[in-house]
Amino acid sequence: MIAGAARLAAVLAVSLACPAIAADDEPEHRSPLSTVLFGSLEAGPTKTFAAVGLKKALTGGLATSGFRAMLKVGGSQEEAVRQRPHGIAYKSEAQALIGYEWRFGDTFVALYAGSDYEGEQREERLGTVVTSRYGARLQADLWMTPTPATMLQASAYASTLDGRLWGRVAPGWQMPSGFSLEGVHLGPELEAYRERDYTKLRLGLHLTGLRFLGVAWRISGGWQRTSDRASEAYATLGLHWQR
Repeated sequence: MIAGAARLAAVLAVSLACPAIAADDEPEHRSPLSTVLFGSLEAGPTKTFAAVGLKKALTGGLATSGFRAMLKVGGSQEEAVRQRPHGIAYKSEAQALIGYEWRFGDTFVALYAGSDYEGEQREERLGTVVTSRYGARLQADLWMTPTPATMLQASAYASTLDGRLWGRVAPGWQMPSGFSLEGVHLGPELEAYRERDYTKLRLGLHLTGLRFLGVAWRISGGWQRTSDRASEAYATLGLHWQR
């Protein structure tokens, strides 16, 4: 599973970094930035998840308030059942959302609504089970810099699929200039998830704002506890590129 995570990370990095390199050769006079391409990778003892997506400003650019469209697709490999023998489950998901983003300088607040899809193929002891489900999702995002040296990022969503609820909050403090990490923030992150009789709680540290190949990166990791397992480590990698 770790080897698979490494391959997924490489795909994400190449897919978003290559356009960023080419962008350096564009003319200085360009249209306002209107698109964000993003990706994420999660790795743990029982699950590997990767996703890519885009956010598009439908009116004006990203620097002003306006309507946004968001598309996201992802996939995971995880244990099919919580009891032994676990089996293997392959899941895919997709969201298509429309919303509005309010901009106040470096701060933005966004609210989205749209469709939520999940497909699943379970390789269990008695055979293969394939399912597809559709639902609705409501999502909110916040980014702000209360002071020049601090930041706060928060996201949450609610989905009709299994009554899912998820939220993450991550404050950060700018790294000292002596570390040659200008604009990089370090801080704690807290993440919680619930669906039906299953819950997950994560507590860790994040490093946000790393720049490499024209792409902004976020690295985080820590410990998680779920309703069906003892505490275990997790790691996540996120990236985004504006154009």
